[in-house]
Amino acid sequence: MDNNYYNNNNMNQQNQGYNPYNAANTNGYGYNPYQQPGQPQQFKKPKNRKSGFGVTLGKCAAIAVVFGLVAGGVFSGVSYAGTKALGITSESSAQEEKADNETASVKQTNTGNAKDLSDVSAIAKEAMPSIVAITNTGTISYQTFWGIQQQESESCGSGIIIKQDDKYLYIVTNNHVVKDADSLTVQFADNETVSCEVKGTDAADDLAVVKVELSSIKKDTLENIKIATVGDSESLEVGQGVIAIGNALGYGQSVTNGIVSALGRSVTVQDEQTGETLVNNNMIQTDAAINPGNSGGALLNAQGEVIGINSAKYSDTSVEGFGYAIPMSDAMPIVEQLIEREKVDESQSAYLGIQGQDLSADVASAYNMPQGIYIYKVVENSPAQNAGLRQGDIITAFDGQSVTSMSELKQLMTYYKSGQKVEITFERLGDGYEEKTVKVKLGAMSEANVNE
Repeated sequence: MDNNYYNNNNMNQQNQGYNPYNAANTNGYGYNPYQQPGQPQQFKKPKNRKSGFGVTLGKCAAIAVVFGLVAGGVFSGVSYAGTKALGITSESSAQEEKADNETASVKQTNTGNAKDLSDVSAIAKEAMPSIVAITNTGTISYQTFWGIQQQESESCGSGIIIKQDDKYLYIVTNNHVVKDADSLTVQFADNETVSCEVKGTDAADDLAVVKVELSSIKKDTLENIKIATVGDSESLEVGQGVIAIGNALGYGQSVTNGIVSALGRSVTVQDEQTGETLVNNNMIQTDAAINPGNSGGALLNAQGEVIGINSAKYSDTSVEGFGYAIPMSDAMPIVEQLIEREKVDESQSAYLGIQGQDLSADVASAYNMPQGIYIYKVVENSPAQNAGLRQGDIITAFDGQSVTSMSELKQLMTYYKSGQKVEITFERLGDGYEEKTVKVKLGAMSEANVNE
């Protein structure tokens, strides 16, 4: 964005001139101090003394002036005495006048002290070491004349270094950045590239955490990278300046800036490959450019603090400047849970006892059904059957986390041990679909009769 700044230079001029009302010196007649004793006083007669109508008019004017001065003084005295007697002051009179005018008075805007974000180089320099580029290598399947073919694919995104412990460096990003990856790598600000693995995901909120072993990172890189400082996204205001940093178009780190265009936006995003639909009702809207590859990158405030995770943009030839970020106030509780949660040992793995089919957004919309996991079989004597789940039910959440596919459900269950109790939310068809919740005690995978 090009920012134009207009400077208004005010020039003060001082007007000087003569006073047309200067007083003139006049000479009168008076007692002669040099008069000899015994001699009669003598008065000088002014020369060329005028008389007639002009003199009469002058006298009248002088009398009028004197009368005006005397009358004015008398009136002021009477007015002062009256206001004192009635308890009226000039201040109360002014207040009454102000009160009368308040109904017609409208306040004028007062310009704030907005920070100049035309130069964000200092913020970028400080924040860039905490931003990484993420490369997802996977396999895509597509239909051809000769049947289904597979091809290796590569996609790029961004991430934010959010935490470190004794063994790992943790990086937060979007779920869609790491989804369906056969392998993942991260590239740090010094261009050093290392492998990483998914620590945990939350598909419903489009969040994920990947971890990198500290032992795999060179000493020089460890000395150069930084952990991002998280800011308060709840204190954001519309119009506040922001900066976006990410791996735009896979070219490496780049910086854009703009403002907070709106808050609390509801955004629906559909995965082009799976058809899954994600809805977030509390997104930050910004006009800072959010391009492909920026997903998972940082949205910073003027103090260089991360206040959002760049997630999506509105793409249309008729639309400009519609980017969206997940507020950190929403993201951090989920991120912390994903970091702390540990996968259980296979010997303690849990199972539910269903066979399900993913309901994509298109299918759900076409048949007027909820999006989720359609149960087409419930295993006999399984935890699912014991909890009351039936064929035809559509699971929408597992232990409070939204699920839209069997792969997401299986990923979640890797963190649960057999014997744990969880709540499952589902939709059941009756007179229309009705949401229900049941508690399920998960069984042991060793007791499963079928593979889910």
